[in-house]
Amino acid sequence: PHLYFETSAVLITLILLGKLFEAKAKGRSSEAIKKLMGLQAKTAIVVRDGVEKEVPLEEVVIGDIILVKPGEKIPVDGEVLEGTTAVDESMLTGESLPVDKKQGDLLFGSTINKNGFIKMTATKVGRDTALAQIIKVVEDAQGSKAPIQRLADQISGVFVPIVVGIALVTFLIWIIWVQPGEFTPALEVLIAVLVIACPCALGLATPTSIMAGSGRAAEFGILFKGGEHLEQTQSIDTVVVDKTG
Repeated sequence: PHLYFETSAVLITLILLGKLFEAKAKGRSSEAIKKLMGLQAKTAIVVRDGVEKEVPLEEVVIGDIILVKPGEKIPVDGEVLEGTTAVDESMLTGESLPVDKKQGDLLFGSTINKNGFIKMTATKVGRDTALAQIIKVVEDAQGSKAPIQRLADQISGVFVPIVVGIALVTFLIWIIWVQPGEFTPALEVLIAVLVIACPCALGLATPTSIMAGSGRAAEFGILFKGGEHLEQTQSIDTVVVDKTG
């Protein structure tokens, strides 16, 4: 009898290929987040008890006084305490020209201090900084469900039990009436129904495409706050671009 070993091999190969493509899509999306995280400074020079000390960025707390030299990245969000400078904020705002900063002005982490020596007070650290919020938006967008994905999940939730029910009914019909008492042929028919009708791609294709799309957009500086916004781009017929500065 023909055992259909090649069919099993092909099915397993296709499933593994699907997992491979999904992993690559997730990798590209994660790469965009890694690039954003790479913009952060690694350390900061803080003044504590009158002593200057270089500490890892994770140890900076709200209220710390931080020294920022010309050419250095501003480590966290804060306010200018002493000094004047110009700051390159293009990575956040797209503004090509440096923005002048004086005492009391706001500073954003990961922007670049161009030409002045300043002291600043940390007001937002860790996940509260502007860059961290941007990273969170990208992560939330990749994990969110678009309307089409929710629909696919709903269809899968109804479709799978129906398919399993049909497969079981087919098994019983086969073992009772078609080939009474023959378990193996009935099992083959049951498996055939499950394999043919399994909606695996329905639940896999949509989240993979959303994750890949939002990650790719982030590489070009385009941030989607949710999968539904990414889905709505199909209806866009006009794009208006406002160049800052």
